[in-house]
Amino acid sequence: MSERAAALHGLPLLEDLGELEGRWVLVRADFNVPMAEGPSGRVIADEMRIRESVPTLQWLLERGATVVCCSHLGRPKDGFEERLSMAPIAARVAELAPGVEVMENLRFDPREVSNDPTFVAELIKGFDAYVNDAFGASHRSHASTVGPPAFLPSAAGRLLEREVEVLGGLLLHPARPFVAIVGGAKVADKLGVLQALSTKADTIVVGGGMAYTFLAAMGRRVGGSMLDLSRIDECRAIIDGQATILLPSDVVALEPGATFGSGATDGEVRTYEGDLDEGWVGLDIGPRSAAAFAEVIAEAGTVLWNGPMGVFEDSRFSLGTQVVGEAVATTHGTSVVGGGDSARAIEEMGLAAKIDYISTGGGASLEYLEFGDLPALEALRHAPNAPRQA
Repeated sequence: MSERAAALHGLPLLEDLGELEGRWVLVRADFNVPMAEGPSGRVIADEMRIRESVPTLQWLLERGATVVCCSHLGRPKDGFEERLSMAPIAARVAELAPGVEVMENLRFDPREVSNDPTFVAELIKGFDAYVNDAFGASHRSHASTVGPPAFLPSAAGRLLEREVEVLGGLLLHPARPFVAIVGGAKVADKLGVLQALSTKADTIVVGGGMAYTFLAAMGRRVGGSMLDLSRIDECRAIIDGQATILLPSDVVALEPGATFGSGATDGEVRTYEGDLDEGWVGLDIGPRSAAAFAEVIAEAGTVLWNGPMGVFEDSRFSLGTQVVGEAVATTHGTSVVGGGDSARAIEEMGLAAKIDYISTGGGASLEYLEFGDLPALEALRHAPNAPRQA
């Protein structure tokens, strides 16, 4: 069995839907895109996820299907909210894929999140087939992601298919050496995927706020940096595990009490080698660490990056993310960016075109890498038209 076949084993694809002429197809898309205030109301700030859905929509239209998309947008608290209406997105989808309709925000109905069977029944009424192309929502057991495959012939769309193929390939047979770069703020959010990657990657590069709990586990004093004392033992176990763990040897820190973030300028900034002084907050990897990380990345056969190296929204603490991003973009190996803030950083640095694959799912990417499956994928494998699994 090929690597592609192994990753997609048992998953129904678009070709498994059969004849589509005159049939109504419900597509669960991921149109949860950033929005901004424009001169005449809310506008789409980043339409990458919408554009990524177009190949699936066009494939269905070309085969004579009537296509209706459904998606969530944000987290509505109590019914309809104008700022989270799908109207601007529906207008853009109509431009990119004429003839495709878009339902209103699924989460305006609380039964979506609770996976209420009555909502599933209402959602699929009148449809002949279902397609899930929302990788970024496939780690949620919501009505629109796990409900329809129990009743309708179903398939993974082209985007979902590609996500599983790429990320599944990382778990099955990555080109060596396999270097995983994991950053972000909270170590608790990434421990699961770190534990999974520690058995598959050759080297794990750790940066961001989560690095300070690892440094503390090695006996380093981290000043006032983000620290989760309850996770020290788990971090130490990962350090002692199978993969080589590469941690920052120097960090860029801000003096106690000063503010940081986009536009902030107050406070003294220092680069520390070794222990931090009391109250100083580490907010980026230092130049020595950035260079060491880049050297390892350059020699990788496969690179996976999920999570920035520091508070890159603040220009004083963006160098580490910039250097790592450039290294990922120029590596001789295969480069995969696992969605979320790292994908945003790559876009802002103008490096997206140099990356082999950028995932559309942040949390979904992490969960897939941790468990090798997602609730929505499992639901598709049990669809009435799914290939029989040997």
